[in-house]
Amino acid sequence: MDPASISLTRWLLDSDEPWTRYRTQLDLLGADEGEPAVVAARSALLDHPLVAQLVERVGTWPGPPLKRHNDAGHPIHALATLADFGLRAGDPGIDGAIERVMARQSQEGAFETVVHVPKTFGGAGRDEWSWMICDAPVLLYAVLALGPGEQDPRVGRAVDHLLSLCADDGWRCAAAKKLGRFRGPGRKGDPCPMANVYALKALSLVRDRDVSSAVNTGAETLLRHWSGETDRKLFLFGVGTDFRKLKYPLVWYDALHVADVLSRFDFLRRDARLRDLVGGIVQEQDQAGRYTAASMYRAWKGWSFADKKQPSPWLSFMVARLARRVVLPL
Repeated sequence: MDPASISLTRWLLDSDEPWTRYRTQLDLLGADEGEPAVVAARSALLDHPLVAQLVERVGTWPGPPLKRHNDAGHPIHALATLADFGLRAGDPGIDGAIERVMARQSQEGAFETVVHVPKTFGGAGRDEWSWMICDAPVLLYAVLALGPGEQDPRVGRAVDHLLSLCADDGWRCAAAKKLGRFRGPGRKGDPCPMANVYALKALSLVRDRDVSSAVNTGAETLLRHWSGETDRKLFLFGVGTDFRKLKYPLVWYDALHVADVLSRFDFLRRDARLRDLVGGIVQEQDQAGRYTAASMYRAWKGWSFADKKQPSPWLSFMVARLARRVVLPL
């Protein structure tokens, strides 16, 4: 590593965030789970009060009804963040939470969330168990990362269902049949960028099925959207100023989320369009090579990545891992 990368890595390892120290050891330094420094970081991660709060939140599943899909404080995004940090089955509170998620599976195969769709948007105007393409893949990602994996037949059904929804231009707006005429605010025949991000994130963890065709299709949809080939917003999603702002957790359609998901696939890492996207993110570093949130979710106040005034170790790790995946200098 060059001196700048060494300096950044040292700062990450000295962070008071055990999730940052843990993932830095594994993802940037290639350490093994059994190494003392990794074991110590993981133990501190599990004992950290902020992580304990997230575990407590997912223990309330399903929690309040999901009324908007960028509700960063909803337990669904706490689940996904714990998965990002590296928690897994057997850790305190995880098994129970995942089992509660898998206990509600639709006839179609998707895991369900309690949602509330107003009548004006085609819903029933009441709280009900159901699924949409904006939530089911998030649950599938969490189950694949935290839970029993594809060996559980319920997980396999959910994967097969997600694959069945992929059209010739990726994933379009979709929801349970019982939600009636509900559809997001876009053209019926357009792919939904957000749906493609969520779907690809879940499929990045699938190992026992051939998902290459769907992944290729969804990735091309996102890369074309980023490169301007679409030449218009899709389902109100654009790639302008707000899209480019560094923001975590990975809740909505923004540059860090799209780049993180696409860079999970080896075959995409040399794609010039992805490298251009990551290059723009890398350029947001300060003089010390660190990264500060340009936008934040108020529900995550108290975390470094929800502070727009100070560099965030976790955000800095996320960008460093991105640059490492696509072989770009920091």
